[in-house]
Amino acid sequence: MNHDDPTQEEPAEHLRFWDYLRELEQVAEADEVGLVAEVLTDPVQEMAQSAVLRHLDRRAADLHPEPAYEPWVEKMTQATTRYPRLTRRLHDWSFFRAITLRQPWSPDALHDSSDWLQLKTASASNTTALELLAEAGRTNRIRNTAKTSLKHQSER
Repeated sequence: MNHDDPTQEEPAEHLRFWDYLRELEQVAEADEVGLVAEVLTDPVQEMAQSAVLRHLDRRAADLHPEPAYEPWVEKMTQATTRYPRLTRRLHDWSFFRAITLRQPWSPDALHDSSDWLQLKTASASNTTALELLAEAGRTNRIRNTAKTSLKHQSER
């Protein structure tokens, strides 16, 4: 698509995607579950789920170290229960939270976790998780990111 050509219009689902992101960014906490449910009724499911996924990532990044995370993730898990990709991401965020807050977590579960979670964790500060990922992360990128994070930790 040539974005410089004013005669070519943006596809409707692209416009809805950006509208959804804007609405989700501005939604009041009390209305968040309803808006997420509404977005997920869009007929273009890949786009709708992508918009909600971005929202979940943004909110979880802000909330995961805080006590408010737990009630939020419970509400979002209920709202997304029919969408495995979204519930998986919420699960990953909860696992990441456990690692970063030094709560109990399983090295085997981290080893078996998604590439997204391994890469996110490889940038974290939990030495045990970083050592595991530097040695046995699923991809070169994950292993190298974990090694770099470990190196930065040792330089502090």
